[in-house]
Amino acid sequence: MQPIVDVRSLSKTYKNGFQALKPVTLTIERGEILALLGPNGAGKTTLISTLCGITTPSAGTALVGGHDIVQDYRAARRLIGLVPQEITLEPFEPVINTLRFSQGMFGQRRDEAMIEKTLRQLSLWDKRKSRTRELSGGMKRRVLIAKALCHRPRVLFLDEPTAGVDVELRRDMWDIVAQLKADGVTIILTTHYIEEAEAIADRVGVINKGELLLVEDKAKLMARMGRKTLRIDLRDPVDAVPEALAAYDLELGEDGASLLYHYDTRGDGTGITRLLQALTQAGLHLRDIHTDQSSLEEIFVGLVKEDAA
Repeated sequence: MQPIVDVRSLSKTYKNGFQALKPVTLTIERGEILALLGPNGAGKTTLISTLCGITTPSAGTALVGGHDIVQDYRAARRLIGLVPQEITLEPFEPVINTLRFSQGMFGQRRDEAMIEKTLRQLSLWDKRKSRTRELSGGMKRRVLIAKALCHRPRVLFLDEPTAGVDVELRRDMWDIVAQLKADGVTIILTTHYIEEAEAIADRVGVINKGELLLVEDKAKLMARMGRKTLRIDLRDPVDAVPEALAAYDLELGEDGASLLYHYDTRGDGTGITRLLQALTQAGLHLRDIHTDQSSLEEIFVGLVKEDAA
């Protein structure tokens, strides 16, 4: 089956010579959630703006639903919903009129049932007659999402959708994304909240300095690049790591009652068995052990630092 988004060597260079987006090749399958992670100025918004027809690419091609974003931009754009970073709403217009206008922009007949469904889904039905200027920041963010959904897009771009909103709305957003995925909508999400990507994404892309460093299945990425830490709780605190254990590069906990051992799951062996034997030989008695794996945030920070080196 043809991917819903098919990007081939897409790039963007401005007249002053600044290359905001280096050649990107990427395919996104129908119904998947792709999270794009990257620091400020990495190129996330440039990539989204180019795919959505806001910015003209300098080179390369991209298809959305089989339609070229430049040669057949109207058909491609009808399949796309965009929730931008900035809140751009007509301040004096009632919420419900904002959605009606968006439907008309996409050449659709007014569908009051669809509008009501969308507003209820986003807990905006009671605010439908309110002017957008009267809404809180979180409610305005919901209106942006409602606008993006009211023409039934098959591909939804969420550019920092929960920036500056409270935890409750962020959780609501995750639920909405899950519902859209169940309906077959493809979602491309950029976020600074890496826990969002860890919670809802199928695949993760990391972009930095305009270059797409990788795109990989989230679980496989964490398994491949994640580092695990074994925490060993001691029955009796120690002042320092015994010299006999120096080869294991252990870290002493702040209270002296625990030791931290870092290991790579990709290696031929973890060395844990030898370590436990060495602890006994050193006269240390264990009270408990725990294992923690690196989070997606730690992996992301490591990739960006490596790219900057």
